[in-house]
Amino acid sequence: MSVVAPEVRDEVERALTACVVDVADYPKPGVMFKDITPMLADHDAFTAVVTALASAGRDEDGNVIVDKVVGMEARGFILAAPVALALGAGFVPVRKAGKLPRETHAVSYALEYGEATLEIHQDAVEPGERVLLVDDVLATGGTVAATRELVESCGGTVHAVSVLLELTFLPGRETNPGLTVTSLGTV
Repeated sequence: MSVVAPEVRDEVERALTACVVDVADYPKPGVMFKDITPMLADHDAFTAVVTALASAGRDEDGNVIVDKVVGMEARGFILAAPVALALGAGFVPVRKAGKLPRETHAVSYALEYGEATLEIHQDAVEPGERVLLVDDVLATGGTVAATRELVESCGGTVHAVSVLLELTFLPGRETNPGLTVTSLGTV
């Protein structure tokens, strides 16, 4: 993985500290939601976060080593699309069931506070393409595991996962053994 410059790391730390707001009991009682919208509104913070997330798609010399960046609905879209642009790679959305207009692969899975089904267009990832998964939060790991299954159903290979925050009190990494995970911050 590419090394993130110290000034970018410093700006990411500032972004996570100053621009991510805790919202208690959202979307349901007992959940502490991490609101990233203030970070998105801060150009310097957002730029640093995108640069740092994109580092997981580069080798140690800074060369891009992925063909596609997949973002999971919904906040993953906001982060993955500019990461794809930064890498010069294609962006692929993974959506909730019924949101994509053409033939899809689908996977159902458990969330930390419910259940969901995700879909990907069957032709979104070509066989042999290397993919970087990008999302806002790694929690139980169910979304990452389901998305990995979707990418593999297309014939692609998941190179790594890059997330803004990792909830270390939940088994996200353990749910996805053998997958390199880059998290910009932990809770």
